[in-house]
Amino acid sequence: MSSPILGISFGNTSSSIAYINPKNDVDVIANPDGERSIPSVLSYVGEDEYHGGQALQQLIRNPTNTIVNFRDFIGLKFEEADLSRCSAGAPAIDIDGKVGFAINRGEDNVEKITVDEVVARHLNRLKLAAEDYIGQTISKTILTIPTDFTDVQRDALTAAAAKSGLKIVQFINEPSASLLAHVHAFPFEKDVNVVVADFGGVRSDAAVIAVRNGIFTVLATAHDAKLGGDNLDEALIEYFAADFQKKNQCNPRKNARSYAKLRSNAIITKKTLSNATSATISVESLADGFDYHTSINRMRYELTAGKVFSQFTQFINTTIEKAKLDILDIDAVLLCGGVSFTPKLANNLEFMFPESVEILGPQNKDASNSPNELSCSGAALQGRLIADYDADELKEALQPVVLNTMHLQKAIGLLDAEGKFVPVILPETSYPVQKTITVKNAKGDFLIGVYEADSKIKETTVEPEAKPESEAEAEDSEEWSDDEPEIVREKIYEPSTKLIELGIKDVTKGLQIIFNINKDAVLKVTARDLKSGNVVQGHL
Repeated sequence: MSSPILGISFGNTSSSIAYINPKNDVDVIANPDGERSIPSVLSYVGEDEYHGGQALQQLIRNPTNTIVNFRDFIGLKFEEADLSRCSAGAPAIDIDGKVGFAINRGEDNVEKITVDEVVARHLNRLKLAAEDYIGQTISKTILTIPTDFTDVQRDALTAAAAKSGLKIVQFINEPSASLLAHVHAFPFEKDVNVVVADFGGVRSDAAVIAVRNGIFTVLATAHDAKLGGDNLDEALIEYFAADFQKKNQCNPRKNARSYAKLRSNAIITKKTLSNATSATISVESLADGFDYHTSINRMRYELTAGKVFSQFTQFINTTIEKAKLDILDIDAVLLCGGVSFTPKLANNLEFMFPESVEILGPQNKDASNSPNELSCSGAALQGRLIADYDADELKEALQPVVLNTMHLQKAIGLLDAEGKFVPVILPETSYPVQKTITVKNAKGDFLIGVYEADSKIKETTVEPEAKPESEAEAEDSEEWSDDEPEIVREKIYEPSTKLIELGIKDVTKGLQIIFNINKDAVLKVTARDLKSGNVVQGHL
């Protein structure tokens, strides 16, 4: 039996691994410590190497030998890297123009490790965890990457993976992988535009993806390397530090170990408040021998981190604007990453978007309750899809001419009996494509006009109910309001060009209209009488 292709989601803060098990289900793999979301951390104590959660625990007692947040350094020159993101752990150094780390292995033995070697060791640990779980040797993987990774970074990742014994069969963009996993479990019933928002520990990434006939088209991407779950941690750290300083007249921010303790407890508090309405923090000897004990409720947390939550919301809005769309063009928002567990994020988005837009976070019954596992699950699914391809076939399938298919810029559809445009093929649909609509009770003669249409947002001002003239009338009426006029926004289509017109006579019982656009962008429309079989065609 051939070994499965492993799906790996490699993040700055955490990584996860998945495969398709013998029952043909996606199985997210836990490491020997039972972690499914495995911290992307390596720590060294003498000759011993710690990985994952065990390494993360070393940040308080052994920070200078604990390597964190290193993924984005791969393939970058030292001067290009934002070294502040790893400041909580081992300081970065310049090793032959690359980012590296100086690790004390004991007895004045300092090991200098480039980020390429760190990545290789991390991927090897993930590989070993998967092999231990599956019981087979793993040699191939699908690896998720941000949409802004360069070819140089991809090549560096490929080399690091090869050093760990893994061949990267294909890279898959993180938003596409997450959406693939979601659609596999919760298929959309129609063509949709989805915002995939991945809020990680140290950065945020988002993409607007058009889903047409099962084909994903990325319309826009956005990245913020300074926005993530760490910002929420910092807000809590500042809240606790100010409270401790007020009570004990000493500043825990000035001591690195005290600050590390606060950070560790802030992370635990953040996770607790995602599931409970209050959390307690208790730290022994936080600073100057003073213990610290306090409680915080979810409302206080949301107020404390309110600015950060607003930044998350604005980040999604900016991504939609980059796609030159309106929020009314969006059908769903898929939340990924650890921050997705925070109820306030989904609540803010529900307030921002119309009710028709689904916010697909862990609180939604039609979405995964483990949003931080979507990316690796999508990678595993992609691995199954390409498992039967040989190297040449896969290379051919990944050619730009195959991946970058042509797309429609405008909607194509019909006018209904009232002259209102009804879209049949939506904008951003790739072709070749075929769509069919059926009018079951149609009878008589029909003149069918096929139009191209532009979408626009129509705003209507709705005035509030007038206030009754007398107090007695006011008491009897619950309809009036002192509210300001309400602006109602709706998306409409305006026909711009008639493409095809065809007539069909004597339809007896039902009419079928087939729209077909071939690879050369030639539109053909066929109208067929369902009972008699009479057919008329037109093309452009």
